[in-house]
Amino acid sequence: MKTQAQRLNDPATPLSFHEKWTPLVQMKIWLYFGACFVALSLLPNTLWSADSKQIIYVIGLLGIWRYTWWFNHFLRAKIYEKIAYPKIRARADAIWDAGWRPTRVHFQMTTFREERDTAEAVIRGICSEVRAAGIPATIWLGSSEREDEDTIAEHLQLVGSDLDIELRIIRQNQPGKRVAIALILRAMSRAGLGHNDIVAFMDGDFVLAEGALTKCLPMFAADPELHAVTTNEDVIVKGVWWMQSWLSMRFAQRRMAMQSHALSNRVLTLTGRFSIFRATHIVSHEFIRLQEADYLNHWLWGAFRFLSGDDKSSWYCLLKHDVKMLYVPDANGYTIEIIEGSAEKRMIENLRRWSGNMLRNGARGIALGPRRMPFFIWWCLIDQRLAMWTMLFSPLLAVAGAAKYGVAFFLSYIIYIAITRMLLSMVLFTYSRTIDINYVWILYANQLVNAAVKVYMIWRLSKQKWANRGNQTSDETGSQLVVKMRNAMAIYLTTLSVSTLFLCVMLYSKLVEVPSWGFVVSLF
Repeated sequence: MKTQAQRLNDPATPLSFHEKWTPLVQMKIWLYFGACFVALSLLPNTLWSADSKQIIYVIGLLGIWRYTWWFNHFLRAKIYEKIAYPKIRARADAIWDAGWRPTRVHFQMTTFREERDTAEAVIRGICSEVRAAGIPATIWLGSSEREDEDTIAEHLQLVGSDLDIELRIIRQNQPGKRVAIALILRAMSRAGLGHNDIVAFMDGDFVLAEGALTKCLPMFAADPELHAVTTNEDVIVKGVWWMQSWLSMRFAQRRMAMQSHALSNRVLTLTGRFSIFRATHIVSHEFIRLQEADYLNHWLWGAFRFLSGDDKSSWYCLLKHDVKMLYVPDANGYTIEIIEGSAEKRMIENLRRWSGNMLRNGARGIALGPRRMPFFIWWCLIDQRLAMWTMLFSPLLAVAGAAKYGVAFFLSYIIYIAITRMLLSMVLFTYSRTIDINYVWILYANQLVNAAVKVYMIWRLSKQKWANRGNQTSDETGSQLVVKMRNAMAIYLTTLSVSTLFLCVMLYSKLVEVPSWGFVVSLF
């Protein structure tokens, strides 16, 4: 039996209502809204001013659109959580209780210079889950370091000697996680994995929580059309405090979005941290080649290979085949993130990697069209590309309003942001293990920085860097002149798109007037 302190510190242990919504947390929320109300009462009324109503209308309409979209996701997520998923869970549990077991479960795991404590925690999690399931297993380990292999083999012998677990080590001959995965999949194919064999993809820093495996495995027996599931995640950050808040907030967003998407029997990513697949497609030549050498033909950057985003390649391959993919909210695990050096730099690098993967794969997902997937999923891919522009339009409009009507207008906008982001955070609190008031400012900062990174990356899709996988970077192709011209064009397109957005704001707010035809003629 865990003590209260152990329960609070264990990310895989859910908290009761009273442990989560403590009196101190409730007092902080009431004080927060009270401070916003006092600020609104003391400031001059610029929100309902007749002079600024044109700007307020647009900010309000953009807000209504985005908040309605959030509410739509929240409503769909609750339908999945309360109605759809319990039926799926009941069918799977009935099959498991009746004695069904897979012949063997396969773990495809990649590792790269993981901390010894982390690697050992991962192996203990696998052994605990295999022991609870009572089935044989094979760990297919892709690595490039003898030290990683020895650490895992020694600890597996220590904690799993009573289990039927086979360790197969596949030493990669080229750098990169994608190469390691492809080599493992080829080895699996040669070993003769059948179409209905179950394969778990996981990272070398992901620790399975109790029941993760037994929650997922019977779902494949309950539904022959199901080909992949991805699970709930949390994170333990060893580093600066705000990185823990930021990543926890992002995982809370992920839980809501995943459940909303899963209501359409699809998800928007099959995370590489931990996802489970039916082997039908993953041992095919098409799937293996996408893992090994996925690439994009771009009008500016030509043909370039994807450095990261192996989970997006997995998702795209299954999306093309129009197969069912689900989210399992009660199968848990957590990642151990070790932050060394500048946390701000690490945040930007992560956003560049995630946004780049999303933009590269989202474009070709949209190109498949709504006939190859549920319309809602197709529209979610489009919305991801629209949201980065609308997120930047609103603060630019607020700055323009402040320039035209004074600082009081901008202060009113700040209070508007403070109230609305707390309301959105209240939604996220229902998907967060604990209540963190820092979500309010971290949510808005994340939206702004993420939108700016996406605008930067949309013209630089070939630019890739993976700091926590050996500091890998993509190489420029072509002659030095071609590279310079491509980079110059990317700078031009970024400047053009941001300037156009800024000009639209200036014209709309009438800080800049459209010149009359007579004025133009007079100039010449």
